[in-house]
Formats: sequence, C-alpha cells, structure tokens
Amino acid sequence: MNRIDGSELDGRLLQLLLTVLDCGSVTAAAQQLGVTQSAVSHGLERLRVITGDALFVRSGRGIVPTDRALAMAQPARELIAAMQQLARQARFEPAEWEAEITIAANDFQRDLLLPPLALRLRERAPGLRLRVIPSGVPRLEMLRRDECQLVISPRPPEGSDILQKRLFEDSYRVFYDPSMRDAPLTRDDYLAAGHATVVYEPRRSLDLDQRLEAAGVHRRFAVMVTGFGALAPFLRGTRLLATVPGLLGRHTLAGLASVPPPLPCPAMPMYLLWHARHQHDPSQAWLRAQLQEVAVRAVQQPSDESGTRRGGDAAATASMTLG
Repeated sequence: MNRIDGSELDGRLLQLLLTVLDCGSVTAAAQQLGVTQSAVSHGLERLRVITGDALFVRSGRGIVPTDRALAMAQPARELIAAMQQLARQARFEPAEWEAEITIAANDFQRDLLLPPLALRLRERAPGLRLRVIPSGVPRLEMLRRDECQLVISPRPPEGSDILQKRLFEDSYRVFYDPSMRDAPLTRDDYLAAGHATVVYEPRRSLDLDQRLEAAGVHRRFAVMVTGFGALAPFLRGTRLLATVPGLLGRHTLAGLASVPPPLPCPAMPMYLLWHARHQHDPSQAWLRAQLQEVAVRAVQQPSDESGTRRGGDAAATASMTLG
C-alpha cells in the first residue's frame, strides 16, 4: 500500500474529499463546490493515486467511503483549519509582543526620536527590546539582509523593494556660541567665518554641504567630525558656525544660539524606510505607526530658540531678503 505523499496533497483536494464525504455523492459535492461532476471525479482520481486507496466505492445507486477515507477526514479538517489560520492575518497584541527590533539612525535622528519611542514601547509593548545601531550612510542591504527592520534617513529609498514614509521636514539653521560672536547676518559675514560640519565615513559630506558647494557657495571648514553629537564642543568657546538641522537645538546643540542661514538653503526631509517583507506584518505596522506619532510630537514640541539667539529677527529678515 502506498503512503500518502504530502507534497502531492493540497487544500483543494482535501476540501473535495470532505465535501464528498459530507454529501455522500459526487453530484451533490459538485453542486456544493460549484464545479462540474467531471472535476470532482478527476480530483478523486488524483487522491486515489496519491493514497493508493479507492476512498469511495459503489453501494447500490450511491457511494460509501472506505475506511481510509473515513480515517483521513479528521486530519483533513484540522489541516484545512490550520491553512485558513495561516492565511489569516495574525492577531497582534502589543502587550504580548516578545521580540527584538533593530533601528538604524544617526545621532541626530536617534536623540530626537528614539528615547521617546523607547519610553512609549516600555509602556505599550514591555516585551519588546529596542536595539539602535548607527546608520552612517544608510545602505539598502541593511534592510535586505534584515540587519535592521527600520532605517531613518533624509534620503528616499532607491530600491523597489524598499518602502518609505515621510516622517517630518526640518529647516537648516546656523548654530554658534553667542558669548563669542554675533549672529551672521549677511552672506559675506557667513562666508567669512570658519565652519564646522559632519562628514560621514568614508568621507561622505552632508547633502546640504554638497548642494551649496555645487551652487558655488564655498565655505572654509575648520573642523569636520563624524557625527552631529561631536559639534557642540567645537562651537563652544569659538567663533565657528555650523549649518545643520534646526531640531538639533532641542538636544545635541541645546544652549547654543541659532539663526536661519543668510542664503537660500533647501529644507531637509526625513524618511522612515523598511523592507517590503515587513509591509503587511501587523506588529511591524504598529511599530511604524508608533514612530510616526513620536516624530509628529517631536517636531511640534515648542522650541526655546528665542531666549538663546542674538540678532535672530534681523537674521531672519536678511534670509528672506537674500533668498
């Protein structure tokens, strides 16, 4: 007797077997399934070949199941139920989620968004462990290889398998130590100053620095560091300027003064990136929603710039005039 080859069975054949068992006839089974009698007969023949059993035999004008067919009924029902459960979206309860999630971010994005996200997760999903890794210059392979599940980046994705959501948009501001200098009110004053900036390894400058250089705006960089967190010590006690995202004034550059740049600068968008494999995972969708809410709150938080800057209104007027 042949053993059942599981690779040959599928849900449709098992459902056909159960329907014939329940209806007691090929004709009635065909009507219930919405197929022809020949389709049911063909399906039964496939099952007979797979199982090595007749499954149904004639008895008078009807058919009756064999012992093998009866023995297969309950396992078949359980298998179909399992397949249906597998096809359904799993129920997700954040409070019951036990997992480790990795998010790649630079120090600006990390300090602005991830501490409040971690606090929210401790309250709503206490079993979730948050791992944060530096993004540097984000690589799509980080998501494709599942080195991380989320990347925060100012650049939209370039791969068709990478999805994105715009989190917020920030404006660039010029940070400086007000005890050492006045605000750079004019383009000439700005360009005459020494500057500090971020250059990621291996020597990848900020998008803004690249754009200004391409537009013919040449600045003298006295200091180049590998992350935003290293800028403040180089600005304090000096006359250096740093033109960076304004939201850095909420944490990393808190205590320094800032004004809008006295020349046109593009806005800086921020995106949340993830791989398509996680698009319909309810737990991942929930996590993305939490981060989006955190981003909205972080950007809407009132700023305390007015008490720390000097000449800010004049600089803003100069920016509008020159832009």
